[in-house]
Amino acid sequence: MGNNVVKPDYLFEVSWEVCNLVGGIYTVLSTKAQTLYDMFDDHLIFIGPDIWKGVDNPYFEESSEVLKEWRQKAQLEGLKVRTGRWNIPGKPIVVLVDFDQYYHQKDSLYGKMWEWYGVESLHAYGDYDEASMFAYASALVIESIYHYLECEKCNIVAQFNEWTTGMGLLYLKKKVPAIATVFTTHATSMGRSIAGNHKPLYDYLEGYDGDQMSRELNMVSKHSVEKTAAGQADAFTTVSDITARECRQLLQRDPIVTPNGFEENFVPVGDRYNLKREQARAKMLMLAERLIGYTPSKDALLVATAGRYEYKNKGIDVYISALSQLRGLHPNKEVIAFVLVPGWVSEPRHDLQVQMQSLNYTQHQLADPIITHGLHNYREDCVVNQLHSLHFRNHAHDKVKVIFVPSYLKGNDGIINMSYYSILIGIDVTVFPSYYEPWGYTPLESIAFGVPTITTDLSGFGKWCESEGLGAKIQGGVRVIERTDSNYDYVVKEIADTLKQISSFPADEMAKIKEHAMELAKKADWEHFIGAYMKTYDIAIGHAKERNKK
Repeated sequence: MGNNVVKPDYLFEVSWEVCNLVGGIYTVLSTKAQTLYDMFDDHLIFIGPDIWKGVDNPYFEESSEVLKEWRQKAQLEGLKVRTGRWNIPGKPIVVLVDFDQYYHQKDSLYGKMWEWYGVESLHAYGDYDEASMFAYASALVIESIYHYLECEKCNIVAQFNEWTTGMGLLYLKKKVPAIATVFTTHATSMGRSIAGNHKPLYDYLEGYDGDQMSRELNMVSKHSVEKTAAGQADAFTTVSDITARECRQLLQRDPIVTPNGFEENFVPVGDRYNLKREQARAKMLMLAERLIGYTPSKDALLVATAGRYEYKNKGIDVYISALSQLRGLHPNKEVIAFVLVPGWVSEPRHDLQVQMQSLNYTQHQLADPIITHGLHNYREDCVVNQLHSLHFRNHAHDKVKVIFVPSYLKGNDGIINMSYYSILIGIDVTVFPSYYEPWGYTPLESIAFGVPTITTDLSGFGKWCESEGLGAKIQGGVRVIERTDSNYDYVVKEIADTLKQISSFPADEMAKIKEHAMELAKKADWEHFIGAYMKTYDIAIGHAKERNKK
């Protein structure tokens, strides 16, 4: 960090995913926390939604001593909050805010947002109201702490993540202009919607008008608050060059690029690493055995994809097609591939639970041996339908088998009962052939755990790998495949060919590839990327000071 960069005296960070595991933003914030805490100590305060009412939140450690005096003041002001620490490395301070009480103010708040900034909330639907009430409540918390601190001359930065918090930024800028604001989009709402509606995003991006597309795709309110927050923030950031291109076109502001990092403290080392890998591998082989009814090869190649259930955007369709093509290439090892993507789960399969828990199980193939949990929408599920249409039957003699685990992997899914990271460490290679992936934490997490990965150049992470001179060959730890709006078959073939190649590598070569993967991950450690955030805070503070001179 340069000598001329002004460091905030207090840093607030607001996100729907604070102490609330939903997706990649949780990983961004939770892995960044240790690095920020080392810099700010308890002057770092995260704010998240208090949505675990009546249920213990495994990510939150409540404490009556944290911000004790302010909390008493907050109660007098009518704020409903809980304070404590996030149960992650660094253990930063967290304020969880109950926002339900503000719904009756919704129309009034939306009216003010229209009056102040021209935000169009009239056509809001879905999660817009919930997000807006949380954003508003978070801004009230920051406003309250600001006045409690009596720190008018302090440099205070409030960072808001995603459109879901945009209204909080807008309220704060109007009511407490001394606070410097940062708005971060991890994926533009319109870019995600365009891609999700099967429109060609990249070939025609320069021809899209964000406002016009928001009307066409019924995204007016979300786009409006996001675009306005991006325009009004003292500093606007995004996570990769590929998303910056979206922001310029769809939000009409050039963002600062702040890449996402990862912390090594999430990865076990030494003998513990080897033990965890053996345990994970044993559990996944056991799953295949008890579901399919056979004895898997001890040296079977374990392959996986994971992430949110965005069938096209995450390239789940491409992954399954590549596994189908791999069958015709006759891989040198048995391949057991997993789709670790949470679907609309009804319950764990009882017959599989019995098999997994029994010490004296009978080895036989269960009915429908491609899936581990029941689904509410089994007949409509895209993964299930693709596996059936490609005739994956998971017979014992099949060289390529695919198992769909449609549950969140938090250690309590009822079948595997291990967290995602605890499983990931036992996988041999991961595949993330994303079509729409602003950054791409899943491949970064993979190489951090020493698992080589296959991804595409439509992910921010893939682009970053290429900037490091890697990605052409899997031997470097990462294979980055060119992906466009129209080369589906090419991507499928490249993945299948790469998996075939990996299946022939001897153990010593795989060990070298794992080492290269971990070496690359170290280049993406937060200590290398946090400087971009500090420069962003400096820019925001500078703009806030200029504003308050007027």
